[in-house]
Amino acid sequence: MVPRLPARPGAYVAANGAATAVLLAAARSSGLSWADLGLSGDRLPAGFRCGGVWAGLVAGGYAVALTVPGLRPLLADARVAGLGPRAVAHQVLVRIPLGTVLWEEVAFRGVLPAALARLGSVRAATATSAVVFGIWHVRPTRDALAANDLGDGPVQRTLGVLLGCLVTGAAGVLFGRLRARSGSLLAPALLHLAANTLGTGAAVVAHRLR
Repeated sequence: MVPRLPARPGAYVAANGAATAVLLAAARSSGLSWADLGLSGDRLPAGFRCGGVWAGLVAGGYAVALTVPGLRPLLADARVAGLGPRAVAHQVLVRIPLGTVLWEEVAFRGVLPAALARLGSVRAATATSAVVFGIWHVRPTRDALAANDLGDGPVQRTLGVLLGCLVTGAAGVLFGRLRARSGSLLAPALLHLAANTLGTGAAVVAHRLR
């Protein structure tokens, strides 16, 4: 993933989209089927049902947090404080779904666990993928802490990054279980999409309500 290319905002989406295509091509050439990758069309309804329920729970959680003044500061994120409507729309409609969710779901819930399952159990493959997913978020977590002035000193920042990666890894376990239960990448993708896009929207609203 290309984490940030500020001079050309669309480059992030283009680069990660290209990486996704290359990864899928490599997986298919290695003998993995669309079903192995969670991309079989006949599993889409199950994925939609499973992921839709979880996405609804996320939406409800954000709604509750916004209605409780004491919880709003937990949603605020300095990285979105100065974004205008057009920039917010780009984040939630383009950058997050096509630049982040698509790539990460294909990589961490599609190709990686399918490849690892050839070497061991599905459970071990899911767990390993979740660990890698957590490690993948070292830099984004560090950037988020810095942007929000969290963590005074290297020890606090290191602990903050560790905690963030542990939470992300735990989310990876949940995403992996949804993928295994539904047989479709759509299930974790819907939850992932809801968490990120609605989280961005909630952060914007939280700043407006301050």
